[in-house]
Amino acid sequence: MNSLNLIFMGSPDFAVPSLEELHQSHHQISAVVSNPDKRRGRRRKPQPTAVKQRAVEMGLTTIDVEDLNSDEFRKKLAQLKPDLLVIVAFRILPSSILEIPKIGSINLHASLLPKYRGAAPIHWAVISGESETGCTVFFLDEKVDTGKIISQGETEIGPMETTGDIYERLKDSGAKLLAESVNRIAEGNVRPVPQNHGEATSAPKLFRENTEIDFNKSALEVHNFVRGLNPFPVAWCRYGDKKLNIYSTVPEPDKNLSPGSLTFEENRLFVGCGRGAVEVVELQLPGTKVMSGREFANGYSLEKTLGYS
Repeated sequence: MNSLNLIFMGSPDFAVPSLEELHQSHHQISAVVSNPDKRRGRRRKPQPTAVKQRAVEMGLTTIDVEDLNSDEFRKKLAQLKPDLLVIVAFRILPSSILEIPKIGSINLHASLLPKYRGAAPIHWAVISGESETGCTVFFLDEKVDTGKIISQGETEIGPMETTGDIYERLKDSGAKLLAESVNRIAEGNVRPVPQNHGEATSAPKLFRENTEIDFNKSALEVHNFVRGLNPFPVAWCRYGDKKLNIYSTVPEPDKNLSPGSLTFEENRLFVGCGRGAVEVVELQLPGTKVMSGREFANGYSLEKTLGYS
């Protein structure tokens, strides 16, 4: 099997297993590109990304990049004469970079493309109540997540699983899928398949504005929304003039309560939805620890309506 000269690009811990798989292969990683160090923690000391830290531990050459369009960065990559750029959880690359590798640039995306193109594919698959998702390895082109597909791998989404659960599973299974895809490219055993753009759905970034719970939706929709935003960035609602984070729920579709109203029955805290209700299992007010529904009911008024001031 041919040995390919690779440049790996990634930053968060999702990309670390992929880097490890490729490092253990017979392919050569000439450099690992990651975001610049950021000041983190109480002492605000510069800390490397998870990918850069692991690359340093493995003795690989690392390149920090702020400006992907800089001539200096392009020249550094071109001098390495890569066969393939391998990208996992990184930024959108300009065409000047995509033109460098001999074979092309491939990306590992945490959805079954063309579904959930964008920055938060796992979150939106869970929020949407999907029963399965997976990973896709594809060739990059100039548009986001639209290139030809090399390979895909599926996983089920359980009705109580969170984005965190799926994230942990996909970062490992995706790494193996990526390594297999690189081997197939090296063997010349790849027939990329164009995506059906008519079936595309989006997975936009998550902000405060689009992570607020709407209790006018059904119990199942609210439950999927909460678990889809767990462990980050966390679903929230208004409790009077406070922001209330909700981490965990259980749907109760046959329980009737008006949307946003609270009740405590048999040591369980419920909030009404447009159809049915959800049990609130874990929640948190500003300046407090995460608490159970029972702890909340024992310490705070249930007369306020969630989601409304």
